[in-house]
Amino acid sequence: MDAYSGDLAFLPLGGTGEIGMNLNLYHCGGKWLAIDCGIGFGGNDNPEIEIMMPDPGFIAERRDQLLGLVITHAHEDHIGAVAHLWRQLRCPVYATPFATAVLKRKLTEAGLLAEVRVHTIPSGGRIELQPFSLELMPVAHSLPEAQALAIRTPYGTILHTGDWKLDPNPLIGPATDEAAFRRLGEEGVLAMVCDSTNAMVDGHSGSEADVRQSLAKLIRPMRGRVAVTCFASNVARVESVVMAARDAGRHVALVGRSLRNLEAAARECGYLRGLPEFVSEDEAGSVPDDNLLILVTGSQGEPRSALSRIAADTHPNIALGEGDTVIFSSRMIPGNERPITLVQDSLVRRGVRVVTDDDTMTHVSGHPARDELKQLYALVKPKYSVPVHGEWRHLSAHAALAQECGATPILLEDGDVLSLSPGRPEVVDSAPVGRLALDGNRVVPLNGGVLAARRRMLFNGVVLGSFAMDGTGKMIGQARVSAPGLFEPDDPETARVTSEFTQAVAGLPALLRRDDSALADAARAALRRALGKRLQKRPMVDVHLLRV
Repeated sequence: MDAYSGDLAFLPLGGTGEIGMNLNLYHCGGKWLAIDCGIGFGGNDNPEIEIMMPDPGFIAERRDQLLGLVITHAHEDHIGAVAHLWRQLRCPVYATPFATAVLKRKLTEAGLLAEVRVHTIPSGGRIELQPFSLELMPVAHSLPEAQALAIRTPYGTILHTGDWKLDPNPLIGPATDEAAFRRLGEEGVLAMVCDSTNAMVDGHSGSEADVRQSLAKLIRPMRGRVAVTCFASNVARVESVVMAARDAGRHVALVGRSLRNLEAAARECGYLRGLPEFVSEDEAGSVPDDNLLILVTGSQGEPRSALSRIAADTHPNIALGEGDTVIFSSRMIPGNERPITLVQDSLVRRGVRVVTDDDTMTHVSGHPARDELKQLYALVKPKYSVPVHGEWRHLSAHAALAQECGATPILLEDGDVLSLSPGRPEVVDSAPVGRLALDGNRVVPLNGGVLAARRRMLFNGVVLGSFAMDGTGKMIGQARVSAPGLFEPDDPETARVTSEFTQAVAGLPALLRRDDSALADAARAALRRALGKRLQKRPMVDVHLLRV
């Protein structure tokens, strides 16, 4: 890619061909610009992890050419990986006030607040990072201050839409400024890099104002405890739930750390004004059931979320049961269907009524459906269309729609280097891409040794053999074998494997038994042979040698 030092190019490292993990790069005049840096969820394909993120290795190797990272909005799939990956990038970060407030809390938790230069840019502001000149264009979305980016370069203008929709009444923040997009179209747009999430959905995504009315009508007659789960960053939805609760004579308890962080960031930026202070988790137990509404995290079935713990009856402060209701005011992110269903099943088993968008209007998407996409194409009139932010079926549907609208579509996936100018756009190169996983508080390669071992343990189990030798190589006592997930402690097979393992190790040549490294290797092989006679699988095997 570096050979094309004068080219205008686009390179997605994450978020193109998948939902989440957005990380986009633009190249011009030997410089790079990064847009968004987000997370994704492990899902059914990666049950050993919860959170994934794109591997920034390509741009990390070129960080001396990286001008900055611009955040389009504060959703986790656009901002959630910044605190984890910034040490590899070490560049300035640009964000609107609300996104800055959210990001600074993440940086504080990561111990990075003093290191990262975060430049707060007003909604609709401008950023000059030559040869890029960026104009932020406010758009409606399911949280405040979402911005599309008009990226002007010597070769032409690119519109990077970020997440957006056309909502005449988004409740918090302005509606998408269609006149501004029309003016941009009249100026001329070389390419539009555009959200594809709902490219397969006919019609219009719907208005947040309609959800507010529906939730108020739904909650008002309910009895017992009512819990509502939604995306924590959806400030308008949180406000709607609180207003519906107030109209129904209910106090609201916030349950879940991300919701508490959201409240702090929103109030800091002037949102949620006029709403009462929330009830704490500890105080919720003293509020009569008919007068309590619980706003809770965990709409995607995350195993450690507050709602998952409530469903399992392991939450320390909140319990739900017969006569209570949980309202899912969110959509299922692709890949999360199974964990969400498990949480819902657990709630129903406890006698809780579960209400979803399949039952009544509890949610509208923050992404454009087909009619909105057509309307934006009519305003912007891009020469080329680059669908992003979606799986391949979403990108393909978006490409067909773009062609209907008069734009030439270009289908990419993560790692494709698209030269946009000079000349006809084409994929000219590829960059290495990969995924990283958040493992506790560290970041590890998804396909590296740590998680490969964990996957093997997950599906094949792990067996540990322990034994003691004196300095002459004589075994002291009997070996022990532990095989959690394969044998019960009192299983006769455990005793038989242990006996065979003990005999095999004791029978090794005396010279080998005095060499710790060689002895450990031979003991592992002996344990594998003993297991191979009993199991039709290959568990991960290790040994502990105690030399006394």
